[in-house]
Amino acid sequence: MEHDEGRKVALITGASRGIGRVCAQHLARAGYDVAITARTVNEGEAREHSSTLRKSNTTPLPGSLASTAALVEAEGREAMMVPADLMDPVSLGACVATVLERWGRVDVVVHNGRYIGPGHMDRFIDTPVDLIEKQVYANAIAPLHINKMVLPGMIARRQGTLISISSASGYADPTRPPGDGGWGLGYGMSKACFHRVAGHLATELAGTGVRCYNVQPNLIATERIAADMAEFGIENNGAPADVIGVVINWLLTDPEAESYNGQNIEAQFFCHERGLLPGWAGPRANDAPIRYDLSGKVLLDLETDLRARLAAR
Repeated sequence: MEHDEGRKVALITGASRGIGRVCAQHLARAGYDVAITARTVNEGEAREHSSTLRKSNTTPLPGSLASTAALVEAEGREAMMVPADLMDPVSLGACVATVLERWGRVDVVVHNGRYIGPGHMDRFIDTPVDLIEKQVYANAIAPLHINKMVLPGMIARRQGTLISISSASGYADPTRPPGDGGWGLGYGMSKACFHRVAGHLATELAGTGVRCYNVQPNLIATERIAADMAEFGIENNGAPADVIGVVINWLLTDPEAESYNGQNIEAQFFCHERGLLPGWAGPRANDAPIRYDLSGKVLLDLETDLRARLAAR
């Protein structure tokens, strides 16, 4: 099959709603044809999305691949719907293979999708370990399957970008339990694991033209938070998802972005400091019950002090 070598292609997971949906729209505005993947193809599909083992919730959530595709096409770009499940590596492989076969390349991957289901907001004592394993797989291992398939082409073209939508829960502990403003162990564990990927790959891929970033959104107002999270003490009063869209486009277009390769971008602060979203008032102070992990900073300070003392001898 012949391919348009001038085409720019982005692949976004979790693109049926929320951050993924808005990123698809922003990437289309930046000139990308966008392959979108998620489980929900059409509006109104019923699927389990309860965050707790205590009850089931299959009420259809707003959003679908079809509606995201319409947004991409409204921006004058092509959309490709490739349904897949993060828990199913075969479907993920078929998704990426389809994009590569039809469009010949993937220039940008936005790893936005994550595990949705019970265990996310349950206490450890109540959570079967297999549900924690599912969260680690979907949130940290599944993206690696995608990376394995797109990296050879990126390296051959000497250009490509892997973007991981991370979470502060990967480097922080809740100070309240799940259901009272905190979150489940599986979510924090899986996001901590995912948080390490960009830095490692940036080191391994140095000199290849491939860049890797973590983009940490903080609380973003989304359809699912509105539908599901109030009962767990999480209000849908976050920043607009457009914050993430404009930050990602900056990383793809601004020459300064190279200096951030392998780093974590605190998206709301980054966006506001650079005026990337005119009219947005900026981040709110985080009132969540959270304690940030400063282990790296503590060790850095200790080693810096040790080197200074040794040099003074």
